[in-house]
Amino acid sequence: MKKFIYILTFIFGLTFTSFAQISSTSEKVVQAKLIKYYPNPATTAINFDFARGYDKTYSLLIFNFMGKLVYDLKNMSSRVNIPLNDFYRGIYIFQLRDKNSAIIETGKFQVIK
Repeated sequence: MKKFIYILTFIFGLTFTSFAQISSTSEKVVQAKLIKYYPNPATTAINFDFARGYDKTYSLLIFNFMGKLVYDLKNMSSRVNIPLNDFYRGIYIFQLRDKNSAIIETGKFQVIK
């Protein structure tokens, strides 16, 4: 009898979790990436290319994996090359922010030396 209850509970659990995962594809909004960065992983420098129509008041912030701000760039051009001389080996997180400090886009890259 206990086995029957366990099996019944398992079947109901699978049924309800599968219904919870169904989502409509019409609700998904695809946003175009504003920033492209390469190479990843980087060794000596990393490049950031911005799509046409980006706002020049955006700022690019780079944080190390511990959350410490290691690089801040304001008033940038459509292509930015950042030398990695002062960067240690590890994973870094970048944020593209607008003039009101709202995050527009974020990503991560790896530095290997």
